[in-house]
Amino acid sequence: MIEITEHPIDTTRVLASVRSDQAGANLLFVGTTREFTGDQQTVRLEYDAYRTMALKEMEKLAAEANSKWELTGCSLVHKVGTVGVGEASVAIAVSSAHRDSSFAAGRWLIDQLKIAVPIWKQEHWADGSTAWVHPSQPADSDATIR
Repeated sequence: MIEITEHPIDTTRVLASVRSDQAGANLLFVGTTREFTGDQQTVRLEYDAYRTMALKEMEKLAAEANSKWELTGCSLVHKVGTVGVGEASVAIAVSSAHRDSSFAAGRWLIDQLKIAVPIWKQEHWADGSTAWVHPSQPADSDATIR
């Protein structure tokens, strides 16, 4: 499952899409809108995408992850439009025979998605200011733990 959607992400469906009798590990990562980025209070995020290219890049990432870790399933879903505080903007699910592969692939996929996929985020803060964040541009100084 590779999708860009305007609707809330159904994380149960995303996880179910990678289930397999061959998998001993099923991993789901859900990225949500946090209330604070540094000392800025977030009201909402707005996501926009170059949809055709974004889907192609997401497909490439899934194929590369499958070749690196021999996954039994791989799904990437990203929401565009408005994403409120606490809501999911991205869900990545992977399954594999063993947990190490699922953990490594899931981490790699979210990191690469943020860098390679043409999806942009506009942060809207409580003070009325906004800022666009490019996919490869860190949203905050804590880039190693995003």
